[in-house]
Amino acid sequence: MISEAISAPRSVPFSDGVRVAVLLPCYNEEAAIAPTIAGFRAALPNATIYVYDNNSKDRTVEIARATGAVVRTERQQGKGNVVRRMFADIEADVYVMADGDLTYDPLAAPAMVDLLVREQLDMVVGTRQHEAAEAYRGGHVLGNRLFTGLLSSMFGRSFTDVFSGYRVFSRRFAKSFPVLSAGFEIETEMSVHALELRMPVGEVATAYGARPEGSTSKLSTYRDGWRILKVMLNLFRTEKPWLFFGSIGALLLAAALILSVPLVLTYLDTGLVPRFPTAILVTGMVIIAVLSFLAGLILDTVTHGRREIRRLAYLSHPAPSERD
Repeated sequence: MISEAISAPRSVPFSDGVRVAVLLPCYNEEAAIAPTIAGFRAALPNATIYVYDNNSKDRTVEIARATGAVVRTERQQGKGNVVRRMFADIEADVYVMADGDLTYDPLAAPAMVDLLVREQLDMVVGTRQHEAAEAYRGGHVLGNRLFTGLLSSMFGRSFTDVFSGYRVFSRRFAKSFPVLSAGFEIETEMSVHALELRMPVGEVATAYGARPEGSTSKLSTYRDGWRILKVMLNLFRTEKPWLFFGSIGALLLAAALILSVPLVLTYLDTGLVPRFPTAILVTGMVIIAVLSFLAGLILDTVTHGRREIRRLAYLSHPAPSERD
């Protein structure tokens, strides 16, 4: 279930007893980290703000500490590695994750937390609404649409903005999410995890702005796009093995049938099989197709068991709600 998106920030109706942690993974963000922290502190005054530095070469750590944020370091390079560490280390009821580059609107955070707590959701995605051309490059817009459509075709449903780094999570999501990605493909893995376990999720439209002067993007359109595509295909293979291997088997079987038509017609007409190499090729293709079908069936059973284990880990934590 994906809850209806809302666009206007609300006041925070949830109890002060709900522990909210703001998570800001950072790499060389000295120009943006201070106003980012200030924005979230104003929007969520009762939240604890954590800055996880990922081997910055500038003054990111020094500036973050000066603002009063809790600063920690993750030595393994890559956003996925940082998220794995944050979810493992931090104890909270609600986790608000954003980038430390001042592109996401902190004023949307109360509405996102409100939606998560009020409807007992497990993830709320901040869908980016941008007006400035420099905020969101055209290639990224096109890539987002293509990958979002691909994710929907693979898993049956998707999100409006699958690559948004602005998300709010329940504790049961954070503590049951087996982070496998190392880099910027982490958002794709989060989305697939929620879709495969049929978690209740929602979306909130949020403003998306340009980076401040002195801050540069760490994304590489083609390199990271290729990595994301590989992750999506790998997740499709591991989460939908029957469909993945079954599709390969069906294509091989169809090709074998097409190639066998002239052989069959010649055999019926003359009683001979003159194109023996083609006959061997067809036989091999049929054998591989059958093996693909069998591999898909076996791995589908394994995947079903793994999904049950993940579901039990997910259910071992309570739903997000106000404390008395």
